[in-house]
Amino acid sequence: MILLLCGLSGAGKSTLATHVKNKLRRVEIPVEIIDADEYRQKLFKDLGFTREDRNENIRRLGFIANKFSSQNIVTLVSAINPYDDIRQELIATYPNIKVVYVDCNINVLIKRDTKGLYKKALLPDGHPDKLSNLTGINDPFEIPETPDLYINTSLQAIEQCVDEVYRFVTKNCIKEKYAINHFANVAV
Repeated sequence: MILLLCGLSGAGKSTLATHVKNKLRRVEIPVEIIDADEYRQKLFKDLGFTREDRNENIRRLGFIANKFSSQNIVTLVSAINPYDDIRQELIATYPNIKVVYVDCNINVLIKRDTKGLYKKALLPDGHPDKLSNLTGINDPFEIPETPDLYINTSLQAIEQCVDEVYRFVTKNCIKEKYAINHFANVAV
């Protein structure tokens, strides 16, 4: 199973993925995180933030995720992933992809601003430090119309969000990929 955790910067995708990974590992479910920021810094330095580059980044992440998933590893892809066409392309290309929309109110994101990106994006035009391609502010984000799972981190505590994703994985993945008897005692 591949979970595409998509949403705006600061919505909690990476935090959620880390906590879900820890919870799944405690019940011996193999899991891996593919964090778009980490892969961009280490492997995909050639990509910028044009629509074409963002799509290519997601294609590459999807390819890697499929390699893990094909080995029965639950794979959590944490990426803004702003365009529906590339999400649909991955769904059509690889088996068992689920879209998880990690939503958060824009005012909460601006208050969190963990990376200082919103502050830069909201600077006046012409300012030398202005960020002109922040998804959700001055670059589009296409909200998934029918995500497989909807999480709102501005309305729910992280523990609730983690529990929802955990239950989703154990309900939708375990029966398909793993021996049901092995997980008969897994609390969902």
